[in-house]
Amino acid sequence: MPVLLREISTLLAKDFRLEWRQRAALGGLLLYVGSTVFVCFLSFSLRGGTPPPPAWNALLWVILLFAALNAVAKGFMQESAGQRLYYYTLVRPQAVILAKMLYNTLLLTAVALLGLFLYTVFLGNPIQDAPLFVANLLLGAVGFATTLTLVSGIAAKAGGNGATLMAILGFPLMVPMLLLLIKVSKNALDGLDRGLSQQSLLTLLALNMIVGATSYLLFPFLWRG
Repeated sequence: MPVLLREISTLLAKDFRLEWRQRAALGGLLLYVGSTVFVCFLSFSLRGGTPPPPAWNALLWVILLFAALNAVAKGFMQESAGQRLYYYTLVRPQAVILAKMLYNTLLLTAVALLGLFLYTVFLGNPIQDAPLFVANLLLGAVGFATTLTLVSGIAAKAGGNGATLMAILGFPLMVPMLLLLIKVSKNALDGLDRGLSQQSLLTLLALNMIVGATSYLLFPFLWRG
């Protein structure tokens, strides 16, 4: 286990260094989130007000979903087959997938919190239960990261147009999770009793754990394929 942790920390540091060197990609992601929120603000300000809570909630998750797709898609697909072969000689595949998931989780958490901040500044804040909403947001970031990281690895191995394949594979997997996230965040917007959201939160947590465990077990076979 200490060897695995050392491999994960090394790969995680590598991903951070690459992201810092390729700041244009990170800047493009932040520009996407900011510009999308601003367009929503312009659309509703022309109608003389802020969106109603259901529309506010739905638009936020649509923005975060597409931001997650853009952020995670480049994880495996920006690496050539030669680079993946080189990693194969240095570290175990479990370290690769866990490091990618952890990095994408940190990235999407930062993007989700930034998106929520900008969304609140431009479109108001109808949230009545902020702790529940933020907890649900963090669970969503983890869920998007774990699911899309595995899908990105499959798409990269398949070759061809990886972004298209990732969208085709990713959306059906994301829909059940997205429905639960929207339900819990709507409860937080309405200020309903937290007991009504407990089952959905536990289901989201279980989904995240199942995807993480499945990736840990199955990625070595994909890696060797």
